[in-house]
Amino acid sequence: MPHRVVVLALDGVIPLDLGIPARVFNGARGPDGAPLYSVSTCSLGGRPVRTSEDFRIVVDHDESLLETADTVVIATQEPEERLVATGRLPEDVAAALDRIPPRARVVSLCTSAFLLAAAGLLEGRRATTHWALCDLFARLFPGVDVDPDVLFVDNGRILTSAGGAAGIDLCLHLVRLDHGAAVAGAAARRCVVAPWREGGQAQFIEHPVPEDADRSTSATRQWALDRLAEPITLEDMARHAHMSERTFTRRFRGEVGTSPLRWLLQRRLVQARDLLESTDLTVARIATACGFGDPVALRKHFHTHLGLSPLAYRRAHSAPEPERPQAEAAAGVGVGVGVGMGVEAEVVADAVSGRVG
Repeated sequence: MPHRVVVLALDGVIPLDLGIPARVFNGARGPDGAPLYSVSTCSLGGRPVRTSEDFRIVVDHDESLLETADTVVIATQEPEERLVATGRLPEDVAAALDRIPPRARVVSLCTSAFLLAAAGLLEGRRATTHWALCDLFARLFPGVDVDPDVLFVDNGRILTSAGGAAGIDLCLHLVRLDHGAAVAGAAARRCVVAPWREGGQAQFIEHPVPEDADRSTSATRQWALDRLAEPITLEDMARHAHMSERTFTRRFRGEVGTSPLRWLLQRRLVQARDLLESTDLTVARIATACGFGDPVALRKHFHTHLGLSPLAYRRAHSAPEPERPQAEAAAGVGVGVGVGMGVEAEVVADAVSGRVG
């Protein structure tokens, strides 16, 4: 059965954002072309929903539909005045959220993070919302670690996104988690949007992109992307852009929203994830191809940014398993002698399974 997505539309809903879940999830298809998700929309009492524009939207279901959901998406809406003033949920909204099954994923688009926080679902967790409302959010909900500089935050069962197109990024992220990069990429193409933007990418460009293309860092970014396997330093990038390191860093941050080296690491991680999902290359070869140098460094960054090892990531995304060469397996047997636990132990595990070398 398709994964059931239920979208909750509340008064003040933003029409563009309300359409995002159906547009993205309905674009995810299996090898036979069959839909992988079913998307339905509900409202409180099944009543027509007042939008942020000059029209209402009629839906076919009431909040009881939430009880059937595998994933619940709460669409962006204008923050309700009482919620903004007190940090408390209206009783009818609280009752609706109580209908969500404990097993279901819960996703907030933009300002809906206020609802999840007021319901206690974000307490002690990291979350995001529209950058312009992050200060207010932090004052209302001091127990939530609000991050104004990211597109979305994935806490496992509870996920939050920033404003506008970040909702598309989060929905594509879920498709990618559920079915891998190929399915998510195909869904993105059907929507004619970028297939992948890192969740940690900045929400907005703080400084305008320079009008003089010769003084932009875009050419250097492409130069670096073409050479991810090579060691690249800040000095190398600044030299390519014909700027001082200080000027280059300032311009780069203004255009991209993060530092050059952090951006470079993100691009390398994205490429490593793609290779793990779509090829049977060993972890060592992927580490080299993406500029990490050795598998230990790649594992370290995967643990830091994704919370799991490259091998675990590959298994979770159903990448094809390569045949284990006998000579490689034999060589791996002796690697574990005298090696402790932690990252080094994973090197042993990968060597035995044919992933190192």
